[in-house]
Amino acid sequence: MEYTGSSYNGDWKKGRMEGNGEYGFVTRTQYSGSLEDGTFTGEGTLYFPNGSKYIAYWENGFAIRGTYIFADGLEFEEANWDYCDGYDRRFYTEACSGLKPAGRSQLKDKEPVIEVDEGYYDCGDGLYDPRKRIVTDYSRTKFLRNADDDEHDWIIKTCRKGLDEITGYKQGWDGISGPPVSKTIPIPTDERSN
Repeated sequence: MEYTGSSYNGDWKKGRMEGNGEYGFVTRTQYSGSLEDGTFTGEGTLYFPNGSKYIAYWENGFAIRGTYIFADGLEFEEANWDYCDGYDRRFYTEACSGLKPAGRSQLKDKEPVIEVDEGYYDCGDGLYDPRKRIVTDYSRTKFLRNADDDEHDWIIKTCRKGLDEITGYKQGWDGISGPPVSKTIPIPTDERSN
């Protein structure tokens, strides 16, 4: 453990982690529960730094069945999942507490909304810099992780982005304002001779 940066506080048997204990990963994820022969075995919970948790039954370090609970209390249900699907795009807090009045958009589930700097993305637990492909905390002082290709693609496709281009009115877009838009239809050269 001294080489990996992890920690353990709990029961030992023959020099192995066995019984009840708390295992801390270098990522600040914490396991609390039963261990056997140095592996998660029996009932135990993984607590993640963002406040979410995974309560599971483990065998030889593998989760056999479990429940994931998001930091806001929303419990994931694989079979009957109706939160934020293709039909209902409300945040969990909106589903529980109702929508905000017209004109007061809710940009993310937790408020107040963090300002996202130009070129960065808000990926839920921090800010993503697509040029460096890293996620940092919201103050950009603490490194959280490197984004692999799948996470990079997901963030670019779905997450809120800090403005890096002007949006809104563009002169000439409607064909009326600004310079005239050419409506000449080119005639193929073989039809001009007729």
